[in-house]
Amino acid sequence: MLFAAGFGTRMGPLTATRPKPMIPVGGRPLIDHTLELAKQVEPRVIVANLHYLPEVLERHLAPKDVRLSREHPDILDTGGGLLAALPLLGAEPVYTANTDAIWQGPNPFELLRTAWEPDRMDAFLLCVEPASAVGHQGQGDFLLGQDGRLRRGPGVIYGGIQIIRTDSLRDIPERSFSLNLLWNRMETEGRLFGLTYPGRWCDVGRPDGIRLAETLLEAPDV
Repeated sequence: MLFAAGFGTRMGPLTATRPKPMIPVGGRPLIDHTLELAKQVEPRVIVANLHYLPEVLERHLAPKDVRLSREHPDILDTGGGLLAALPLLGAEPVYTANTDAIWQGPNPFELLRTAWEPDRMDAFLLCVEPASAVGHQGQGDFLLGQDGRLRRGPGVIYGGIQIIRTDSLRDIPERSFSLNLLWNRMETEGRLFGLTYPGRWCDVGRPDGIRLAETLLEAPDV
């Protein structure tokens, strides 16, 4: 599941005529960097959710074997967007991925797949140490225990890619909601896990992130 429905308001005029995933970074739209990594693990299906200026992404994704989940009239946030896309995705655990980050190093989807333990995990988040997060400001999102469990606190940064079970999505009454609600339940039950990414990562959330991401793409692999 590629999250591509947001408004990209922090990008200012760069998103006046195109959705944020279509902003070029390193000569390609942002979404193509994540899509290429996702296709390398050969998922059964790839779905992208659309809301803001959807026709731009529709034209771009049409030849790329990506199914589309259109959110109308309201945007549904990450949890609601994932729930709405389940008819296309199926009932099994899924990858979800933000489409506004650049990864330098091993394929993040492959790392999660290799270490996924379905018997004890409900969600498995790929996280980044602050020292490896290019241009990131803030204290981090989670504390990562020695057993791999996550709890809220200033520590590692969620990099935007995870494997998650979708069974509990229908237990949330709201139509539009964040996956944070699901993570909070999983944390309480001891089934929220994380993995530290061994490479470097750049969040392209603001215009200055474009330059930082392009510099990262040009740097030697770590």
